[in-house]
Amino acid sequence: MAQSDQIYALMDEISHCTACPRLVEWRERVAVEKRAAYADEIYWGRPVPSFGDPDARILVVGLAPAAHGGNRTGRMFTGDRSGDWLYGSLFRTGFANQPTSISKDDGLALSGVWITAPVHCAPPDNKPTTEERDSCFPYLLREMGLLTSVTVLVALGGFAWDAALRAAVSLGCERVRPKPRFGHGSEVDLGRLKLVGSYHVSQQNTFTGRLTEPMLDAVFLRARALSEERP
Repeated sequence: MAQSDQIYALMDEISHCTACPRLVEWRERVAVEKRAAYADEIYWGRPVPSFGDPDARILVVGLAPAAHGGNRTGRMFTGDRSGDWLYGSLFRTGFANQPTSISKDDGLALSGVWITAPVHCAPPDNKPTTEERDSCFPYLLREMGLLTSVTVLVALGGFAWDAALRAAVSLGCERVRPKPRFGHGSEVDLGRLKLVGSYHVSQQNTFTGRLTEPMLDAVFLRARALSEERP
């Protein structure tokens, strides 16, 4: 089976996972109760698969799908304000063909970037438990193992930073001691992979000005430069 076929087969497997009872109950309840603005829509209400270019050199790691974003649309960072920020930046930095992410069939395509999350189901209050993170972790490992062109990891937030570090070491990258601390613009050389940190594109960060468009663009431009340094 070709590499891209293996990746998409894994995404299909992920989209049918029922391993975490709390997350299953929440994602399905949200899909039934809905938000008033989306009352006429059919929610995805399942684990949200990753999205992007299977030959990507940059892997963007988020946290988990939003209840009325990815859990509604079925695509990572699609249909909410976080997605507006992320895809807007990817468009400005040359990784996306358009700056918007409204639905799975809106024509958005990524080049050089693949987007994933350590947890594929929407969690209550956007806070997965340690057990839920660990339950989903094997999917991240398998996914990264199949994304053979990736040389740079971009972690959106501390949760993603920790997951990316753990996954990279599990896949044979160098273990850095002391453990690297997350920060916006932080960089770590893990051997065959580089890790770059960015504040998450949550409204908590974007509305308050903690994360600005130039700050986010700078992270992706830096990730591009790092990816071009590697063979």
